[in-house]
Amino acid sequence: MKKYESIPFLTDDGSEVEFCILEQTRINGINYLLVAEDEDEDHDDETVVYIMKESTQDEDDDMKAYEMVEDETELSSVSKIFEQLIDDMDLEVE
Repeated sequence: MKKYESIPFLTDDGSEVEFCILEQTRINGINYLLVAEDEDEDHDDETVVYIMKESTQDEDDDMKAYEMVEDETELSSVSKIFEQLIDDMDLEVE
């Protein structure tokens, strides 16, 4: 099984969720990540994935900030790119 890099994500309520980075790409100068909550958890051959994009930040800050892609048009477009990058994964946008 492939080991994926993980990143912490701070939710609106202040709790931290660990995401595994499945793939990343850059579109029109914006970095996008395809992430999953837990690579080891069994989801009956279905893994819930999220698409996150790098948000603007201060140049003095070394840490990158990401936010969930919520715009349906952007989400659909970026998911098509990730489908092409990952052959063995069928993405379904909800």
